[in-house]
Amino acid sequence: MTVARILKEKGREVETAAPHHTLREVIARLAEKRLGALVVSDATRAPLGIVSERDIVRVLAERGPAVLDEPVSTHMTRNVQTVGEDASVDEVAATMTNSRFRHMPVVTEGKLVGIVSIGDVVRRQVDALHHEREALRTYIASA
Repeated sequence: MTVARILKEKGREVETAAPHHTLREVIARLAEKRLGALVVSDATRAPLGIVSERDIVRVLAERGPAVLDEPVSTHMTRNVQTVGEDASVDEVAATMTNSRFRHMPVVTEGKLVGIVSIGDVVRRQVDALHHEREALRTYIASA
């Protein structure tokens, strides 16, 4: 299965933040939408970075609540790893596991076209295992 298939099933909507949005605004959006991360992008939907709940918790622990009024651009992960729609679920799972993050923006020609989470990846892997198990059961029963 590919990332394109995941996006076809779950949709391509991606919640984003502008670089000038404050951490307070980002936190409100994360809570409202029940998300774990927002992609920070410009007006052309080019990803500039990503900010996750973990990023926010770390900076709050280090510097306290004064950071809430600072722009998200000062606290986002700038070197965000992205993936194309043709990548396999296994490739995405390996990258997320090895790099220890849970959200990966999907980019086509430099523009944000979706996002996949570790939950999306695990769900597809479990579904594939289930189908494989059922195929093996059917094969064994017919022998």
